[in-house]
Amino acid sequence: MDGLVLGERFDSSLGEVCWSRLGDPDAEPVVLLHGTPFSSFIWRDIARALALTRSVYVFDMPGYGGSAMFDGQRLSLDALAGVFTELLRHWGLTRPDVVAHDSGGAVALGAHLDRGAAYRRLALVDAVSLPPWGSEFFALVGEHAEVFRRLPGPLHRALLREYVATASSPGLRPDVLAALTAPWLGDHGQAAFYRQLAQRRDDQAYTDRIQDGYASIDLPVLVCWGADDTWVPADRGRELAALIPGADLRLFGTAGHLLPEDRPAELGATLLAFLA
Repeated sequence: MDGLVLGERFDSSLGEVCWSRLGDPDAEPVVLLHGTPFSSFIWRDIARALALTRSVYVFDMPGYGGSAMFDGQRLSLDALAGVFTELLRHWGLTRPDVVAHDSGGAVALGAHLDRGAAYRRLALVDAVSLPPWGSEFFALVGEHAEVFRRLPGPLHRALLREYVATASSPGLRPDVLAALTAPWLGDHGQAAFYRQLAQRRDDQAYTDRIQDGYASIDLPVLVCWGADDTWVPADRGRELAALIPGADLRLFGTAGHLLPEDRPAELGATLLAFLA
């Protein structure tokens, strides 16, 4: 599967982060954030399209994809927001455009509201931002993560594939599903998968707190949502757009939570127009 090559490394406070930049380094910057349990892989097509006119930064968050995974690693949304602000400083970006999916949305929102990260524009895609969020599977596994961590490898693989597949409405191609689940396989990956789910379970208090600041966001915001999202229903997108002054809402039919996979062309065109 032709994913992005993250050839650069940054030693963050939560471990090594793999990242890359595409396009003209002197063009206007845009940063793409992934969510849980994904990686920068979901942005591969959109990143390449944006790179025709923009300087595009992509990275795997600590605990995800090709970045560092280890026992005891802090993976709370607040901690990841801290790493994002570290990366912005490392890249020398003072006011980039930001596009964020799923829990990456909470990371981007928290970095802006809690840590003063400044953006030119912000696009939130099926973003974790308002309660309730997370599927029934998410809640069950988060509560019993240590039990699931000890599953035999083949059972974990089957469970993981079924779970990730539910993020898409039209369905994922086998090669895409394999690429999305690959970081979470093997003893190391399996432990990391349940580690991040267990920590994410405690994060609703974080979004409960930062949502009080949504009304103070003073920059252009686009909210994009899959109309068939079963992980974070479209009603959350409507509520989020209503809370952020001047935010625009776009719903995409026949698309689930994995909007960058389900409708990459339509989402890419929408983002290009918004970021122009």
